[in-house]
Amino acid sequence: MAENPLQAMITLDPKLIGHMKATDEFVYGDGALPKKTKLLIAMAFDAAHGAANGVHHLAVEALKAGATKEEIAEALRVAYNLSGVGCVYTAAQGLKDII
Repeated sequence: MAENPLQAMITLDPKLIGHMKATDEFVYGDGALPKKTKLLIAMAFDAAHGAANGVHHLAVEALKAGATKEEIAEALRVAYNLSGVGCVYTAAQGLKDII
């Protein structure tokens, strides 16, 4: 299993990481929008911002939450339309071991 990319911060400031985890639970929990939709939105943001590792992680979590590959593709189409072709490259890098 790959090392947690936050490992240095977990060691340095576990209290901060605890706050981050609580925020994630609050933000991504089911509400008016289901968890999978929130994860797809976040994945699209990461694609638009060049974060291939984030695309990967969020796509995996979205699939676990019930998203389909077609829903992932459509979310990335929206990101492309709003932010340009760079997000398509980022998405391809993030999804290469999933799709």
